[in-house]
Amino acid sequence: MSRLVSRGAPPRLDRAFQEFPVPFRRSVLLALPVASAALLAGCASGPAAGSPTPSASAAAETVTVDNCGTEVAFEAAPERVVTIKSTSTEMLLALGVGDRIVGTAFQDGPLPDDLADDGAGLTSIADKLPSEEAVLGLEPDLVYAGWESAFAADAAGERDELASLGVASYVSPAACKEPGYQPEKLTWDDVFAEITEVGDIFRVPDAAAELVDEQEAEVAAIEPDDRGLTALWYSSGTETPYVGAGIGNPQLLLDTIGLDNIAGDVEDTWTSIGWESVVAADPDVIVLVDASWNSAQKKRDLLAADPALSGLTAVQNERYLVVPFAASEAGVRSADAAADLAAQLAELDLP
Repeated sequence: MSRLVSRGAPPRLDRAFQEFPVPFRRSVLLALPVASAALLAGCASGPAAGSPTPSASAAAETVTVDNCGTEVAFEAAPERVVTIKSTSTEMLLALGVGDRIVGTAFQDGPLPDDLADDGAGLTSIADKLPSEEAVLGLEPDLVYAGWESAFAADAAGERDELASLGVASYVSPAACKEPGYQPEKLTWDDVFAEITEVGDIFRVPDAAAELVDEQEAEVAAIEPDDRGLTALWYSSGTETPYVGAGIGNPQLLLDTIGLDNIAGDVEDTWTSIGWESVVAADPDVIVLVDASWNSAQKKRDLLAADPALSGLTAVQNERYLVVPFAASEAGVRSADAAADLAAQLAELDLP
């Protein structure tokens, strides 16, 4: 997870060319405009048009966060952002700063209805992880990713290298993998903390507080099922299913609606288990993750066609819950996903 370090005086930044990583990963013609754009963005005096207006005191302070073990200082609210994964894109749209997004990549599906209009004009630069050159070509001052793996030499660039060019980086804290930063078990406090922290970074704390209040109320209104029902969170995979395990967003949502995860004893966010383990557990309900590359219907067809899996109680009685892939990862959609899953569960024909 991230840790808010301080609001205070800007740290000394040394962007001398002699300290760039060697060998250079791009030409001087590419590096110079990016560094210059980042310096100018750091001196920006106000938000982009249409953004929530920050307070004078918030705009004047540096926000420093310890993000997955990397300290990042934001002297001013980012103005040019590349978002990687739906969770980061949706976060900025929900906070009213979607106009700062200059490019997106690796979007997991369509935007939810309440964000679709605001995000209609966004430009995708890659279906999966973008190259560093594609990212830097947009002259961002921040790359905001839903996965740490986005910051690699063969993807958007390593975090240290981006920082040397004046480009900040930020990972959704729920996706941190570093020891001491990965949540031991994701909680709603963790989900809401990211909203608050991103609100601080973009100098829109009031918008963040309002969003947190709305989502806290939505979660509080959910009445968990109390029948002790078991569930499989089926994300992907055919020969071997990739499922929601015991410490991530799937576990949080299942706990919230009152279902006992059959893979809940695995201390990971997601894991692979054998179908024989699923058959042995015979879950009462199966949550199907609906993705463009592996739809919920495709999973239903696979389960129904397999001689062993077709005998599962949930398959025989079609006790399925469906969640969009983008809502299966922790973010601003998590509260809506929990409420929707609870509503689906209430409609199932269960003993």
